[in-house]
Amino acid sequence: MPDPTRRTVVCGLLAGLVAPVSLAACSTSDAPPAAPSASGGGGGGGTPLAKLADVPVGGGTIVSGGPGKVLLVRPSENEVRGFDPVCPHAGVTVSAPSGGSITCPGHGSVFDAATGEMKKGPATTGLTAVAVRIDGQDIVTA
Repeated sequence: MPDPTRRTVVCGLLAGLVAPVSLAACSTSDAPPAAPSASGGGGGGGTPLAKLADVPVGGGTIVSGGPGKVLLVRPSENEVRGFDPVCPHAGVTVSAPSGGSITCPGHGSVFDAATGEMKKGPATTGLTAVAVRIDGQDIVTA
């Protein structure tokens, strides 16, 4: 089965977490993506994606969870961010972060590992944010 598009992942996440009224956000407009969640404490809720210990500080990993595939990155000890791992240029799944960058093996686009912003094309936009947070020793959907 092919990787889902960014819009499919974001719409699926919205459908699972937000009232149906908000699904208008999944129209074909080019609204900016939601900002990734930085850190969080307890509070329960959210779909577990990974153990905090499984995502090294300064690194990241791609997991399968509630919204589909999610690239989890950990810029600092108490901060995690989530991104759709599908390159916005051609739909290829990006590689896990290395040396502060995320690279698309398809055509060489490069993204900032901490923010998902595009550093080098051919992609013209950054990675789409997926809201995640820390809940105890777990990383969960926000």
